[in-house]
Amino acid sequence: MHGVPVVPPAPATLPSTIRRCPPRVLVVGDALLDSWISGPVHRVGRDAPVPVVEPNSTRSAPGGAANVAANLAALGARVELAAVFGDDPDGRALRRALRGSGVGLDRSVVELGRPTTAKHRLVAAGQPVARYDTVAPSPPCRSSDLALADAVTEAVHAGVDAVVVADYGLGTLGPRVRRRLARARSGIALLVVDAHDPGRWVALAPDAVTPSMAEAAELLGEPVPHGDRVAWGAARGTALAAATGAAEVLLTLDVDGALRLPASGEAPGRRPAAHAVADALACGAGDTFTAAWTVAACAGATGGQALACAQAAADVVVAQPGTAVCSADALTAHLAAADRGRVLSRSDLLCAVAEHRRSGHRVVFTNGCFDVLHRGHVAYLRQARALGDVLVVALNSDASVSRLKGPERPLNPLEDRAGVVGAVDAVDLVTSFDADTPVDLIEQVRPEVYAKGGDYTAQMLPETPVVERLGGQVQVLSYLSDHSTTAIVARIRSADREGAR
Repeated sequence: MHGVPVVPPAPATLPSTIRRCPPRVLVVGDALLDSWISGPVHRVGRDAPVPVVEPNSTRSAPGGAANVAANLAALGARVELAAVFGDDPDGRALRRALRGSGVGLDRSVVELGRPTTAKHRLVAAGQPVARYDTVAPSPPCRSSDLALADAVTEAVHAGVDAVVVADYGLGTLGPRVRRRLARARSGIALLVVDAHDPGRWVALAPDAVTPSMAEAAELLGEPVPHGDRVAWGAARGTALAAATGAAEVLLTLDVDGALRLPASGEAPGRRPAAHAVADALACGAGDTFTAAWTVAACAGATGGQALACAQAAADVVVAQPGTAVCSADALTAHLAAADRGRVLSRSDLLCAVAEHRRSGHRVVFTNGCFDVLHRGHVAYLRQARALGDVLVVALNSDASVSRLKGPERPLNPLEDRAGVVGAVDAVDLVTSFDADTPVDLIEQVRPEVYAKGGDYTAQMLPETPVVERLGGQVQVLSYLSDHSTTAIVARIRSADREGAR
């Protein structure tokens, strides 16, 4: 499709790698507050044909550079934010939210008398109907600008793994801050620029820039394309690299996902979005994309893996209302679902299950060898999935299969069995266990339902007491005896003997 190869999903182990060795990241840029004032509408105004909203709730979240920082912290990074805040209610609310998110603010500056940039949205019955913004009338004063520049220099000299520039054109990143970053560039291992005008940062030779389609078109002096945007972006990789000075251009395409355009001449790669959403639901997704790409790159991910990780994180937040963050657990669950044919480690599985539980999902667990997948298996897996919201399939390891079935089994190794089982639409997560029974794994997963197919009763299963002690229930599903793996293998061997005679 589009003539650009689709990169495979990033490994679900990537968030675990980030948590084990959290990168130190400095975010520099325009911090703002996003807020939503919501309520029902029961009438239209007399003075104008507009809905009259009766506010009953207000919520706010970090936006702009503050949202990038909050996402980095949620993904496991150690984050400092260098920004200028106003000493006003919005600024205090924003700083309070950032501290609660684990973002360090020692490198930030508070300017007396300055309003904090804020975007206030009026929402009627779930639908945004208006927005009013508070914007500082001028760039930060000279003392604030100097203090911010000094803070950036000190942070880089103290040692960071990456610097993210979040430049939304609101005046925070003036010439002095840009000069300081340019002087310190040799000490910045990874420089990522997310800017409305990425051309302003060309002299710093960023390692990556993350323009939107509209920003890329404006940078090249072209109209925003309305046709095949992937083909448009792929054809302009060289021009975008020259205009931004970046080693990698990561072009975000909204509903079409993201495009990786390396300046090295390597072929471009594309990662589609998981699902299309309205623009109102994509608020802040670019900030999440930038944060996830940065932590993935710091963790040693390849270019394609980092792209897939960033797009997966963006997919997570667009499924949530308003400006949101993608946690490491949510990213693990999304990556695990995107790569169902891979055997999840115990830690990745438990992270994914925890995220499903936070979403209120009912977990169904089953296990087996699944050596030769047949129609009976597929029917049974679909029945099991119908008992809840997410189906975990635990496969016996190769050694476990040999102990249970004999030295000639399994016919297919674990990775092959996982690839086939994970391709069944009913299966959400695949893992493995090495014991003869999955009792220890059940203790950790704590499924609401344990499903088993075959000619058993619940009382015959060693897993039953454990499941019931944990508050779950056991369901024995229908069994198709003539479709068992053993019967299929016997028929194949019988046919071989007949052929030999």
